[in-house]
Amino acid sequence: MQLWINWFGCVRELRGACSRQRTFVWMAIVLAAMSVRTECLGVTSFIRSAFLQSVCYKRLLHHFHSNALNIETLSTLWFRLAIRIFQPVFIHGFMVIIADGLKVPKEGRKMPAVKSLHQESANNSKPPYIMGHSFQIIAMLVSGLRDQMFAVPILSRICEGIVWHSGTKKSLLDKLAGMFLEVLRSGYLKAVLIADAYYASRTIILPLLEKGHHLISRVKTNVVAFAPAPKEDTPRRGRPRIYGKKIRLRNLFGADHLFVSAPSPVYGEKNILIQYRTITLLWRPIGRMIRFVLVKHPTRGNMILLCTALTFDPLTVIRLYGLRFKIEVSFKQALHTIGVYAYHFWMMPMRPIKRGSGNQNLSSKSAEYRQKVRRKMGAYHRYVQLGCITQGLLQYLAISYRERVWTSFGSWLRTMKTNMVPSEMVVAQALRTSLPDFLLSNADNSDLKKFILDHADYDRLPGFKMAA
Repeated sequence: MQLWINWFGCVRELRGACSRQRTFVWMAIVLAAMSVRTECLGVTSFIRSAFLQSVCYKRLLHHFHSNALNIETLSTLWFRLAIRIFQPVFIHGFMVIIADGLKVPKEGRKMPAVKSLHQESANNSKPPYIMGHSFQIIAMLVSGLRDQMFAVPILSRICEGIVWHSGTKKSLLDKLAGMFLEVLRSGYLKAVLIADAYYASRTIILPLLEKGHHLISRVKTNVVAFAPAPKEDTPRRGRPRIYGKKIRLRNLFGADHLFVSAPSPVYGEKNILIQYRTITLLWRPIGRMIRFVLVKHPTRGNMILLCTALTFDPLTVIRLYGLRFKIEVSFKQALHTIGVYAYHFWMMPMRPIKRGSGNQNLSSKSAEYRQKVRRKMGAYHRYVQLGCITQGLLQYLAISYRERVWTSFGSWLRTMKTNMVPSEMVVAQALRTSLPDFLLSNADNSDLKKFILDHADYDRLPGFKMAA
């Protein structure tokens, strides 16, 4: 029960995103229901997990579509709250932020922004093409117990699938850079973004450098860079040369004598020796000096890392990029444990799309139709943003109240390590076990408890008949 009191203390900090108290309580119910539900089946699972009456179904649907919950203010308040309740990882004064994309399958033929998406994977169970929503996610790297690291989701948005104006030239990378700057603008902090090779582009780097941020990423093995042009003894007519000798970075792996051996700084690796080499060159896409770190790993092979911060030492760059997989772990929990992307909101006036179709061009549609699409996209984003907050709150309880979580777990695991930070699944089970006691006790008379009890189906509420 104490876990719910701590949980609701954090949720109260998000009140400013709601225009009315009633909107805030409905938001708290969604967060609570998403935390304890056992299946990822959309809004219907909220009714079951929170013991609500069936009439609450349409009210919850209206809540996701209502502008009374401001999505921009909600994401800003969540980022500020996450900075306070977690221990963010800082490197040389820069907060560590991780970004990646996620393609969520959606079979709905009347869902805006659903398009044909290509999946690159070595897993045979994943089809090469799916119909779905393309998300970009930004997460904050935080530290836990015994050097454990976690990626706390901060912001998730659909960045493909709709063309609002025929002359729009904003790419997916442009939108991700805007999301990153939107998050950091609310915290007045400098950050270093960790991302994979897809994001090693001037579209990302230049906006970040303009605001004082940096990027650490991997680049393709065919990347080329240039040495600075040598100074000429006698000046010539015209603009001085900027780029000197062209260098193919993959050819530098042959110079073994220039590589330095060191223990691997990658998260979770022990007794592994790597070799690395650092070289600072001009990279033509941005026209600036970039630090490249060439790495020889005994099991992972050769890799070339890019860092826009020239003051970062190479082992720090390798260690930070090695933490990028934490956002992949976060995706697994979001998809299978919490159901962050398990929404099913159809748009009835929409013309059914065909399988294999691309972006939906709305430039010729009426203003009324475009407004309906915006309303539906807002519902998607509210659902996903509340899911990100739910996952973050579960991570907060796992890190800050580890012993209390294991005490309230009330179940069994084959590998139950009570001396480690529990997973989101364990925290969700602990909250699920203690929810009836929280609702039927007199220890905390919060607005959330009163609202749930006023709308509860007491025939499904465990322990109510005995308490009565």
